[in-house]
Amino acid sequence: MTVGFAQKAMFFDRQAVIDAVGRANARNLLRAGSFIRRSARSSLRRRKRISAPGEPPSVHAQDRTATLKNIWFVFERRRASVVVGPLRLGSRAPRDSNRATIPELLELGGSAVLERRRPERRRRVAYAPRPFMGPALRRELPKFQGLWADSVK
Repeated sequence: MTVGFAQKAMFFDRQAVIDAVGRANARNLLRAGSFIRRSARSSLRRRKRISAPGEPPSVHAQDRTATLKNIWFVFERRRASVVVGPLRLGSRAPRDSNRATIPELLELGGSAVLERRRPERRRRVAYAPRPFMGPALRRELPKFQGLWADSVK
């Protein structure tokens, strides 16, 4: 039995549906990344005092190009996910033995070895957690369900 042209038109094009779902998913993930980025940036305040452990860190940079507020988001096509986080700060940033950077130390806490210009002036410093990315994700999470509702036309 052969299927005529009129009968074929009644069935949906499977690849077109898959492509539409992929485009809608990418668009919604980018929106979600944008929401998280905005929430994280707004929680970081420029002020001179040091933030208390458990609250978002204060931003103290004089150079506005190398600051903790440089938060970006990018869509990873292969994994169909979005990555949101601060850019790596300068090469003089303290690092611990696991190569943690300042944003990681602020988010999770931990310790690092501060190195001054002379090697004999090294000292280990403990960082209390001052999370800002995790709370931003939790604040924006309720909005995500609405992003995907009716997103494929």
